[in-house]
Amino acid sequence: MLVSYRWLGEYVDLTGVTAEELADRITKSGIEVERVEVLNRGMKGVVIGHVLECEPHPNADKLRKCLVDLGEGEPVQIICGAPNVAKGQNVAVAKVGAVLPGHFKIKRAKLRGEESNGMICSLQELGVETKVVPKEYAEGIFVFPSDAPVGADALEWLGLHDEVLELSLTPNRADCLSMIGVAYEVAAILGRAVKLPEAAVKENNEMIHDYISVRVEAPEDNPLYAGRIVKNVQIGPSPLWMQARLMAAGIRPHNNVVDITNYILLEYGQPLHAFDYDRLGSKEIVVRRAKAGETIVTLDDAKRKLTEDHLVITNGHEPVALAGVMGGANSEVRDNTKTVFIEAAYFTSPVIRQAVKDHGLRSEASTRFEKGIDPARTKEALERAAALMAEYAGGEIVGGIVEASTWKEEPVVVTVTLERINGVLGTAMSKEEVAAILANLQFPFTEDNGTFTVHVPSRRRDIAIEEDIIEEVARLYGYDHLPATLPVAEAKPGELTPYQAKRRRVRRYLEGAGLFQAITYSLTSPDKATRFALETAEPIRLALPMSEERSVLRQSLVPHLLEAASYNRARQVENVALYEIGSVYLSRGENVQPAENERLAGVITGLWHAHLWQGEKKAADFYVAKGVLDGLFDLLGLSDRISYRPAKRADLHPGRTAEIALDGTVIGFVGQLHPAVQKEYDLKETYVFELALAELLNAEGEAIRYESIPRFPSVVRDIALVVDDNIEADALKQAIEEAGKPLLKDVALFDVYQGDRLPAGKKSLAFSLRYYDPERTLTDEEVTAVHERVLAAVEEQFGAVLRG
Repeated sequence: MLVSYRWLGEYVDLTGVTAEELADRITKSGIEVERVEVLNRGMKGVVIGHVLECEPHPNADKLRKCLVDLGEGEPVQIICGAPNVAKGQNVAVAKVGAVLPGHFKIKRAKLRGEESNGMICSLQELGVETKVVPKEYAEGIFVFPSDAPVGADALEWLGLHDEVLELSLTPNRADCLSMIGVAYEVAAILGRAVKLPEAAVKENNEMIHDYISVRVEAPEDNPLYAGRIVKNVQIGPSPLWMQARLMAAGIRPHNNVVDITNYILLEYGQPLHAFDYDRLGSKEIVVRRAKAGETIVTLDDAKRKLTEDHLVITNGHEPVALAGVMGGANSEVRDNTKTVFIEAAYFTSPVIRQAVKDHGLRSEASTRFEKGIDPARTKEALERAAALMAEYAGGEIVGGIVEASTWKEEPVVVTVTLERINGVLGTAMSKEEVAAILANLQFPFTEDNGTFTVHVPSRRRDIAIEEDIIEEVARLYGYDHLPATLPVAEAKPGELTPYQAKRRRVRRYLEGAGLFQAITYSLTSPDKATRFALETAEPIRLALPMSEERSVLRQSLVPHLLEAASYNRARQVENVALYEIGSVYLSRGENVQPAENERLAGVITGLWHAHLWQGEKKAADFYVAKGVLDGLFDLLGLSDRISYRPAKRADLHPGRTAEIALDGTVIGFVGQLHPAVQKEYDLKETYVFELALAELLNAEGEAIRYESIPRFPSVVRDIALVVDDNIEADALKQAIEEAGKPLLKDVALFDVYQGDRLPAGKKSLAFSLRYYDPERTLTDEEVTAVHERVLAAVEEQFGAVLRG
C-alpha cells in the first residue's frame, strides 16, 4: 500500500511529525514501512510556462522552436522534441539552472543552431513512472489545465512536493488497504483524532427505481449490492490534484468518472465500478453465478470463458462484469457516456479468489475483496463517489439508492481483563493506560473492575479473541517498552530419546565400518514398490504424481540403493558400500493413514578393501555383509538373540541368502543379488541387506559386562563332526554350547568340508571348543567328561560322528 503523506494529512493532523518519523512510529507499532520515497527527488527550478508560439525547427524535422512565457518578464526560446507540444499550452518548464532527478542540471544550449533556454518536461523527466502517466501524455509532454497560473511551481501543482510511505501489509491488516484505514492506525499511534471526508449528495427530483432494479441470485457470494445513477456527466480529465494522488499511489489516471472510482477505492478501500447506463442493455441488474461455457469480454479486450465457480454481474441476459475483478467491455465508460450507474458491493472472498486464480486477473479491487472489506462503509463510499461525480463531472444525482442486501452486521465483542493483559505482556499497566490505548484505537469499550468489554469496529475484521486485543494493546504501548524477562521454569537439558541415541550409534558404526550414508526418494515406480520388501501391502499411489517413476510410495529401501550403486558404477566408481535409514509405507486400507516403518538397508559391491602395497585384495562376499551386521548386533548387545537361517527370496541368490531372526522372529535378510538382477542393474557381484530397524532398536540389549582376565589356564579341543549336509552349523553349535555348560566357554566353527573323502550327502563341520573355570585349574578328567557329553549330545540330536 502506497500512502501519500500530504493526502494522509487531510484525515489526521501530522503537525510536528515528519514522514521519516511517522514511518518509524508505524514500523514500531507492527506495520513495516519498507521505504519512504521523496517524490520531488531533489528537483528545483521547475515552473509552469505558457507556450506563446510554436513552429518547426528550421534545421530539424522532429524539433519545435517554442516561445514560452515563464511569468518572469521576457519570454524565452526553448527547443522541444515532444510531438504533442503546441501553441497555447501550459507546460512544465525546467528553467536554466534547474535541477532534475539524477542531479541533472539545465544549462543554456544550442540545438541544431538554435538557442534553447530551458527544457519543456514530460512527467517521466520529472520522475513519474511511465506506467502511471496518463496515456495521452505517455509519449510527450504533460499539459496543465488552462487555469494553472503561469510562473507557479509546477511540482506543487503535480503533487510532487510529497513523500510516499510504502507499507508492507500482512494479510490480517486489510483495514490498512485504504487511506481512511491508515488514518485510523496513525491516529491511534499519535493519539490524535480522525477527520473523515464528507459526502454532500444533492439529488434531483427523479427516482432511481424508474431507471434500474437489482436482484441478487447468489446472496451467499454477494450479501450486499447497492448502486446510484448519475446523469448528464461530461467525460473529461479529472482534477489535477486527484490525478496526482492516483499517480502517487501507483494508479494511472483515465478520465474523471473512472478516476473517481479509483480514488474512492484508495480512500475507503471500497472497490466501485462505473457502468455506462445507456450501454447496459436493460433496466435490470442481476447478480448470479455464471453458467458453464458462458463468456465475457473484459476491459482488457480478452475473451474469457466462465464456469459456475465465477460470480458475474449481468443485465438480466448476459454478463457485463466479472464481479469484483474486472468490468466488461460492453458497458465501459467512454468519452460519449452521459449516464453512469455506480456499483458498490460486498463480495465474499472465496468467490473472488477463485475467479482471480482461474483468469490470472489480480487488480486493486480484487486484492481488497480477497482480503476482506468493511461492508459497513460500502454505501458511504457510494455516496462519496456520487458527490464527486456531481462536482467534477457536472452530473446530476438521481434520487435514491437501489439496493439488495442480506448482510447483517454482527458485532464482535471481546472481553479481556487487566490481569490477563499484564500477565501475557509482563507489564504493570494501569486501567487508565489500557483505557487510553483502546480510546486511541477508537474501539468502543466498557470497563468494570478491571474487565474490559470491547466492541470491535467492523473495519477491524482481524480482531476476534482476547489475544488480538492484547496484541493491539502491546503494539500501541510500544514493543520497546515491554520488559525483557526470562521464563520461569525448571531448566532441563535437552537429550535424545533412547531410540534416537541407538539410531545415532547405528549410523556411526556403519560409517566406521566403511559404508557411506545415502538418502533416496520415498517415491518409486509401481514395479519397484514391493521388490525386496520385508512386508508387502497394496501400493499407495499419489493423486498427482510428477511421473510414473515417482508415482507410488516405496516398501523397501533396497531398489533405490541399487540404483545409486549402478549410478556410481556407470561413472567408474567400482567399489560401493552404501547404507540408508529411512521409512517405508504400508497401506492399512482406504481413508486410513498408512503405516510408516523405519528400515535399515545396505548394498556392498566391488572390493571391500585393497592394500596394493601389500598385494592384498578382498572382494565383497556374503561373509563381509554378514560380518558388518554381526558387528552391529554385537554393538546393540543382541548377538546371543540373533540367528541366521537359509532362505529363498525373490531377486536374491538361492544359495547365498539368509533370513535374520531376533528371538525367532524374522526382522530382515542378507544375501547376494540374483545374477539376473545384477545384470538388470549392470552390477557385478553385489550383496544387500535390509532390517526392520524399529524392532531392532526397541529390543533391550544385553548390558556390557566386564570380566577379569582368567587366572587359570583354559583347555582347547577341536572336533570335526560328520553330519548330513542339510544340518545347519548354527543348530549344531547351539547344541554343543548347551551340552558343554558350564565349563564350555567358547565354540567357534573354523572349517566346512564336502568332497570325495566323505560319503554322498554328508559334510564335515570342524569346531574349536575352549574349556575353563575362572576359579581353578581344570583336570584332564573333568574336561574329558564334559567333552564326551558334548559328543553324545550331537550324536543323539543330529547323528553326528567324529571324522576319522
